[in-house]
Amino acid sequence: MNPDALNNFRQQAEWCEQMGSPFTALVCGALHAYLTEETAFGRRLLNWPDRPEADAIALRACGALNALAREGHPALAPFYPPNRLPSDVAFWRAAQSAFASDDARLTRFLDSAPQTNEVARSAALLPGYLTIARLTGLPLAVREIGASAGLNLSFDRYFYRYGSFSWGTPDAKVTIPCEWRGERSAVAGAIEIADRQGCDLNPIDARDAAARARMLAYIWPDQTARVERAQAALDLASNENIRVEQIDAALFAARELSAGAPGRALVLAHSIFWQYLPDATKAAIRAAIAQAADRATKASPFAWLRMEAEADERRGARVRLSLWPQGPVDELLAVADFHGRWLEWRGVA
Repeated sequence: MNPDALNNFRQQAEWCEQMGSPFTALVCGALHAYLTEETAFGRRLLNWPDRPEADAIALRACGALNALAREGHPALAPFYPPNRLPSDVAFWRAAQSAFASDDARLTRFLDSAPQTNEVARSAALLPGYLTIARLTGLPLAVREIGASAGLNLSFDRYFYRYGSFSWGTPDAKVTIPCEWRGERSAVAGAIEIADRQGCDLNPIDARDAAARARMLAYIWPDQTARVERAQAALDLASNENIRVEQIDAALFAARELSAGAPGRALVLAHSIFWQYLPDATKAAIRAAIAQAADRATKASPFAWLRMEAEADERRGARVRLSLWPQGPVDELLAVADFHGRWLEWRGVA
């Protein structure tokens, strides 16, 4: 048994509680307390071979159970929102019934990393895109790695409410509220998107009912606003014909960054993705970034915009920007909630 695997459930329970999901915290706590190797599901999780936290095994497990509950599993569904929060013992008994009926299916669900494609992260990335547009004065050619269903590729089509001010068109199909902390001038101006492309090893087709259901299962079920927003964003992606290419992120970055974007600002973007990559893939992407930075000119600049977890910042993710040749390199723009609920803007020096 891998002790780090079991510990991930305890840690994730604490994080879910802090991030406003008491139900998901209860599920993680029950799995931490009662999960054994008696089922294939338990054996797979408790003997996870490598990086349980980086691989988000607790969230994989929660997604598997939620998927079954969303389909109406007779034992699980009565204990899921909007029903009242159960005790951990009652939930565990329901989970045992699910293992008895669907152990193999639940175990297969663990194969893939969680893909919530949290659309509210666009609220943290938007001021970064606006900064790039303002500093370059050019249309943006956006390239997103780890794009999942491509929901954050449509960031300019959403309406954002940052407390006392907003950005976008009020009649947009998707509205994203975000508490803004700091100087508000970053959320000003317009963005012209020249083109947008994304990649993922396991892309989600917004038109595919099964793929949509899997993505929605990863969203914490007691956070109904997130679920409803994701459904609206999936509908928009389907109608707008957003497609995500199935390709390794390093290969995609090497190809797209070497091609450049003459007369446009080429932007490589990603959010809560880096942690899932093997070291070799990270190194290959960094090499492609370095080469693109060397080729960048004022007429064809290159930007690297990312929102990622960092070990010394537990409140949320850090939003960083590098812009070549004339902009900041590794500038900390903001600290943001992992689900986009709030953002502390630091700005560009």
